[in-house]
Amino acid sequence: MSSKEALEIALEKDLDLVLMSPNADPPVCKIINYGKFKFEQAKKLKEQRKAQKTIEIKEVQLSMTIEKHDIEVKAKHAQRFLSDGDKVKVSIRMKGRQQARPDLGIEVMNSFYEIVKDFGTIEKAPEVVGRNIFMFLAPIKAK
Repeated sequence: MSSKEALEIALEKDLDLVLMSPNADPPVCKIINYGKFKFEQAKKLKEQRKAQKTIEIKEVQLSMTIEKHDIEVKAKHAQRFLSDGDKVKVSIRMKGRQQARPDLGIEVMNSFYEIVKDFGTIEKAPEVVGRNIFMFLAPIKAK
């Protein structure tokens, strides 16, 4: 029907004529209570935000001379973070003469990943940046 007829019907029923899809041929309109429509849209948007899970980046700091038990404790923390759905940033800060052997730090990172590989995957491989070595782990998606 023409927009003039639709507008007359909407005015008779004391409702609003709302353009739903302007790009369609012909354009699609609905006769609804616009205030109620906006309220329901806002309510849906609020529910979506509430249900949305924000992904945080948690950090686990290691050292190049870390002992086996200490790395297991740090791995347990990382496993908890990954199972909660957060990403984990694993970092090593090299001090003094350790900077001459970054390969040892990368070995520590790889042994750390071997412990937590059931909970997460490598998002960014171990990389030497100045005095630091960084690795990012992402949680495995639940099936």
